Amino acid sequence: MKRERNTVGARLAGEVMALDLRRAQDLLALDQGDAMVAGLRRPAMALEANNGLRVEPGERFAVLRGVAVVPVRGILTHGSALYESWFGWATYSGIEDTAAQLAADADVTAVILDMNSPGGLVIGCEAAAEAIRSLRAVKPVHALVNPLAASAAYLIASQATSITMTPGALVGSIGTMTEVLQPVQPSLYGDQAFIITSSHARAKRPDPTTEVGRAELQRFADEAEARFHQAVSLGRGIALEELPALLSVTDDPADGGASYEFEAALARRLVDGRETRAAFYDRIFAQHGLQPRRPATGGRAALGAQAVAAAAKAIAAT
Repeated sequence: MKRERNTVGARLAGEVMALDLRRAQDLLALDQGDAMVAGLRRPAMALEANNGLRVEPGERFAVLRGVAVVPVRGILTHGSALYESWFGWATYSGIEDTAAQLAADADVTAVILDMNSPGGLVIGCEAAAEAIRSLRAVKPVHALVNPLAASAAYLIASQATSITMTPGALVGSIGTMTEVLQPVQPSLYGDQAFIITSSHARAKRPDPTTEVGRAELQRFADEAEARFHQAVSLGRGIALEELPALLSVTDDPADGGASYEFEAALARRLVDGRETRAAFYDRIFAQHGLQPRRPATGGRAALGAQAVAAAAKAIAAT
């Protein structure tokens, strides 16, 4: 039980999530104590991009020939520096800071979001999405789903100039959820747990075992979903009123929240294309990468060199 209560999932319990829960299970089950010890040995893998670019664990981006690569990995939280350094997971505050830095850097011509995330917390997600939308207004931002961009991760990807999926990748899970633990028996330490809120703060910690508590939790989740839909609508240029039906897997708009492979995602206008990772990187670097400078061998530069040589010769003759 002690290990179960020290997992990532236990730490995030009770938070409103924009998360593909089924595909986040392995990450939620990670033990934080083990991770802290292992983190000293930097267990997270570096992101190896094509063309020799490498983003080390804990680094927020790397730049090669004017193209910045930003890994968006793991369960996304607002600012968990520990998860960022232990696992190499992205944070919303990190994405915001990175977007502002890259927008202001005149040497960066384009940005790649290399995405592998089931989503994360609702808190902080919208600010990160807005930061990507602001960056997109300054320079091209291309998202590569490699192989997962679900829920909050898709919300961020949806603000990019384009979204490309690798073969077998998944996108979607658009919506929010929360899982609340309510003590109904003696706690792990043998004491009965009581939760008391002030007289006019019943919504501070809703009781999911009551109808009033469930209604409050539903209200919060639905309001978060509405903001989620609005951001996707803006990012992808889809009419807001179309989204619920477009995302549903049946004729009932309530049956949304699924994840989709390429054909279904393309039909719903959630993505723009499918490519292998290597082909994607080659294309983006060909379009936006700065070419290494080469010594001039002809044209105006050569004529200039000849003039300088002639002038030097004339001076030596006097």
